[in-house]
Amino acid sequence: MHNFEFQNGTKIIFGKDTEQKVGQETVPFGKKILLHYGGGSINKSGLYAKVVASLTEQGIEIFELGGVVPNPRVSLVREGISLCKEHNIPFILAVGGGSVIDSAKAIAAGVKYDGDVWDFFTGDAHVGDCLPIGVILTIPAAGSESSAGTVITNEDGLYKRATGHPSMRPAFAILNPELTYSLPAYQTACGITDMIAHILERYFTNEMNVELTDRLCEATLRTIISNAQTVLTDPTNYHARAEIMWSGTIAHNDLLSTGRIGDWASHDIEHEISGIYDIAHGAGLAIIFPAWMKYVYKHDIHRFAQFAHRVWDVEIDLYDIEKTAKEGIKRFEQFLQSIGMPITLTEVEIDETHFKEMAKKATERWELGNFVKLKEEDVLQIFHLAK
Repeated sequence: MHNFEFQNGTKIIFGKDTEQKVGQETVPFGKKILLHYGGGSINKSGLYAKVVASLTEQGIEIFELGGVVPNPRVSLVREGISLCKEHNIPFILAVGGGSVIDSAKAIAAGVKYDGDVWDFFTGDAHVGDCLPIGVILTIPAAGSESSAGTVITNEDGLYKRATGHPSMRPAFAILNPELTYSLPAYQTACGITDMIAHILERYFTNEMNVELTDRLCEATLRTIISNAQTVLTDPTNYHARAEIMWSGTIAHNDLLSTGRIGDWASHDIEHEISGIYDIAHGAGLAIIFPAWMKYVYKHDIHRFAQFAHRVWDVEIDLYDIEKTAKEGIKRFEQFLQSIGMPITLTEVEIDETHFKEMAKKATERWELGNFVKLKEEDVLQIFHLAK
């Protein structure tokens, strides 16, 4: 087991009607906030009105910045930074999913920095401190509600990059599963795929003697898998929605990272796809992760066989362990298809045009991955496996 330090300061407020507590949770951070959100869905659902009422009741002055889109853009982040600096805003409230939260985190970091916020994403500067932020989660997927990282897209060059710092963890996160009832099935499925991918990035490790976190990863995966069809066919099933929502948080709050070193190559590879083609992150992961598995499984065939047996109930073939490992990958693909996810680039109309460009961009800063180190040619082969 690898040495580790674990500290997660995000206060989780989980359950029905918890969004009505947002005013009392926000007021300790000041009397002015930036309310950050995406499109019109929070207005249609009535959530916007509830949030404003709760904040107003506490005498909080609200400055608004909407317009966050999937694969959030650095241009809007810069706008938010200017707004916070101009009005001396001490707190940001993100109402939405991972894109809104990531955008809020980037704004929170940029306010404390004199240079351009994109410097954090190129490695030219490092985050040292952030404004505090709070979250009302509406899309369980990214786990950004209690993570220490953010991912932003730069329209100039179509680069999608990540950065992080412990100060990026939200001060509080309000999680009401009822707020996810109206999510379209495809968006729900993309979220499910994203949280599964967060666990798998941690699960495939070279670290030995990590039985506890192996079992925690497997239990969270099985919980997501067992509730996935229910939330897709019965979207107002509170209990299934609650299991999915809490699993998404656990998948990425770093508890499942303790004692182990994760891989993260599949996420970096997918960022190049969604950076150029602007597809949903979860859909991109559904395509790339199985292709990555097919490329690297022989590196530790016993871990892949363990994944097959413990997560997908594949009977271990003692005479052909490779068969067991490959069957686990196959069942993972079948699950993704069963929830409506694509598993090939062809399904999302992506051809070979940008393969070399994406492979180069994915590896231009460092070798990808920890489970298996990948170079440009390796990434290119994974793209071809994903066709």
